[in-house]
Amino acid sequence: MSNFWVRTLVGIVFLAVMIFGLIWDRGIFGCLFVTILCQALHEFYTMALGRRFRLQQVLGQLTGGMAFLFVAFHCFYGFELHWLALALIPLLLIPASCLLLPSYEDFNDLSYIYTGLLYIALPISLSPFLMMDGEVFDGWMMLSFFILIWTSDVGAYCIGTAFGQREGARRLAPAISPKKSWWGFWGGLVFCVGAAVGLHYLTWLPFPLLHCIVLGVIVGVFGVIGDLFESMWKRRFGVKDSGKCIPGHGGMLDRFDSSLVAIPMACVYLSLFGLL
Repeated sequence: MSNFWVRTLVGIVFLAVMIFGLIWDRGIFGCLFVTILCQALHEFYTMALGRRFRLQQVLGQLTGGMAFLFVAFHCFYGFELHWLALALIPLLLIPASCLLLPSYEDFNDLSYIYTGLLYIALPISLSPFLMMDGEVFDGWMMLSFFILIWTSDVGAYCIGTAFGQREGARRLAPAISPKKSWWGFWGGLVFCVGAAVGLHYLTWLPFPLLHCIVLGVIVGVFGVIGDLFESMWKRRFGVKDSGKCIPGHGGMLDRFDSSLVAIPMACVYLSLFGLL
């Protein structure tokens, strides 16, 4: 089977799993997103550290996974938030475990453990707060954010392919991602704002029209920033994809790089205007 059909079929399955996990049931959402978190962390740690600091990598994944689960149990089932303190145990065991290291060569690379927690685990661990409308599980807002990101990607690809690959077309960030063009950036932004307006009229984004337009701009711009930020990490570590767990699409981090920056920034905007 050609790579095109593999990418297409896997992409359809990926979209179906994401939509099902986001809107069907809180337990399914929790299982899906703790898997995404741990796999993305694993890919980041493997890129950055390889087989070095394996114990510390496991402790980092435990910290991220436990933090997400305790936040999810608090939001979905009313568990007291003070149980979140248990996630500090593996976090605090990281420096303790360093005393067992046979040598301190490349010790500064241990900072990647904490980088992964801030970059990946923190935004995903806060996501359950977006999934409840009072006592009711409601993933439509989160799904809407992902639809904005996916629409932006489609727009960037279509416009970028049609116009951005011509001779003389300006590159967006040639040192980071040589194929991305300004044509693709503006195309993705227009598609994203258009999708935000459509979701407003569908009432999936239950905010005034002006705020939905601004959300489209924020998600479109910061989605690109998230994509380029991950590309910088991959260039730093000399890899093409963060992993291979999604056939034809690379790794989990490759699929969620935009959302790690765009969705938190959208939530910051909504919080500042009292809309969350």
